[in-house]
Amino acid sequence: MSAPFFFVTLFCRHVASIIRVIATSPARGHDVSSESRTSTASKAGKKWIIFGLMISVALSAIDMTIVTTALPTIVAQLSGVELYSWLVSVYLLTSTTTVPLYGQLADNYGRKPILLFGIVLFTLASVACAQAGTMTQLILFRALQGVGAGAILPMTMTIIGDVFTIEERARYQGFFSGVWGVSSIVGPALGAFILTVWSWHGIFLINLPIGVLALFLIIRFYHEEKQSSHRSVDIWGALLLTGGVGSLLLAIEGIKGLEQYSLLLYLVAAVGLTVLVLVERRVSSPILPLEVIRQRVIGVSYGVTLLAGMLQFGVTAFIPLFVQGAMGGTPASVGMTMAPMAIGWPIGSVLSGRLILKYGYKRVMTIGLFAGVLAAFSLLLVDATVTLPVIVGIVTITGFSMGLTSTPLIIAVQNAVDWQKRGSTTALAQFSRTIGGVVGVAVMGGLINNRLATSLASSPVTSGVNAEKLLRDMLEPSARAGYSVEVLDTVRSLLASALHSAYYLPFVAILLAFLLLMLFFPGGRLQTNESESSKKERA
Repeated sequence: MSAPFFFVTLFCRHVASIIRVIATSPARGHDVSSESRTSTASKAGKKWIIFGLMISVALSAIDMTIVTTALPTIVAQLSGVELYSWLVSVYLLTSTTTVPLYGQLADNYGRKPILLFGIVLFTLASVACAQAGTMTQLILFRALQGVGAGAILPMTMTIIGDVFTIEERARYQGFFSGVWGVSSIVGPALGAFILTVWSWHGIFLINLPIGVLALFLIIRFYHEEKQSSHRSVDIWGALLLTGGVGSLLLAIEGIKGLEQYSLLLYLVAAVGLTVLVLVERRVSSPILPLEVIRQRVIGVSYGVTLLAGMLQFGVTAFIPLFVQGAMGGTPASVGMTMAPMAIGWPIGSVLSGRLILKYGYKRVMTIGLFAGVLAAFSLLLVDATVTLPVIVGIVTITGFSMGLTSTPLIIAVQNAVDWQKRGSTTALAQFSRTIGGVVGVAVMGGLINNRLATSLASSPVTSGVNAEKLLRDMLEPSARAGYSVEVLDTVRSLLASALHSAYYLPFVAILLAFLLLMLFFPGGRLQTNESESSKKERA
């Protein structure tokens, strides 16, 4: 059995096992009052709701990992090595800055319509990505894809928080994180398979049948009872957030043609984000509820999540470049390297869901973040001579770390607020992780571009060669034969050195996350810092 089909079979078996667990669990009753909105379903249909939510999670997870596998091939064929990190950054930017707005809309109008909108937009944008003929077009369509993705995972996690008690949540959030992880196994393997037998266009078209299936299941089986809310939507906050973060990214990336405007972009970002804080203090329904962030468990959770996101996305974005560029690998080797992250992730997430019931949030997350520190430190020790098993081990530990910390953080945040704020606070948890990824990937991309440009220009072996074409050919296995061994070894060494300098950022970030958790996150069991409505739900 080939690797892709093995992973697909593993995924299907994992989904089937979760459905069996859910189908045999007792259905939970709900009371609909003027202060709450709930989701109802027959016992027979409940498993299909959960299955629909799992497919929705898989839609986003598979896309992220499958695209990561194909990034070196895409930039080689579309000629845009200097725009490499933007294929990741723009997706993270739009999927991040829209999350708080979706959370607010979900608290006003319900979770279901927001989730359906996200799935539809994500699927259509995926088809558009497959038709892109230039890097500029692909970046634009990836931005639209991110706008849709911003609704999927937060709404799925929020619906789980609505339907299950905290004890059930600890169990099922771990399962859903496991689905994310197992879907991520399918992504790299499937990406390598599609690149081998077809082209990179197919990695986006695979989202079409998955999206259609998710839409059918959610529409058919998930019925949400809700009371309309008349709270205003913070459009100005959303615009200021997007403009401020977007300007910051443009300044950090140093995109060709915009270098002379870097100072202006930093100024726009500073002013935009400052005005955002002032606006959020005055609006009745802020997109960034500062009073919620002041709660110790929530504020620290957001900080830890943001810093951990720099490690997570730094690894997923730049390990493929290291393997296919600095190590001279192929799309298949990239897929095999990234797949183990999704082995460590579900193991960590399922374990955390069980362990927090016994030991509480803090102890479990401490172990997870310590594993992340070890993985990030190991990245600083690798060079162009490293073997593939070492990289696989680092990626696996990173996945385990993320799985062990993500589930407790989500449950801790959901458990600390009432239903009316659960959508926005859950969305902000996702926002924190991806904004960390956005900034981390942008800073790392800028460091790599600057270091590499200087190194290639100063090296006697490569100083007379077109740097952009040289890097593009290094990522295309069939084009490497046109270069001498000396040139290949020099470029690989310089690329490895540039990547090494960028890996200090995720190491510092995850170390700070570990210290922040140890010093400021409250200890105790799950019931610590529980909101009144959460206590009533549990009762």
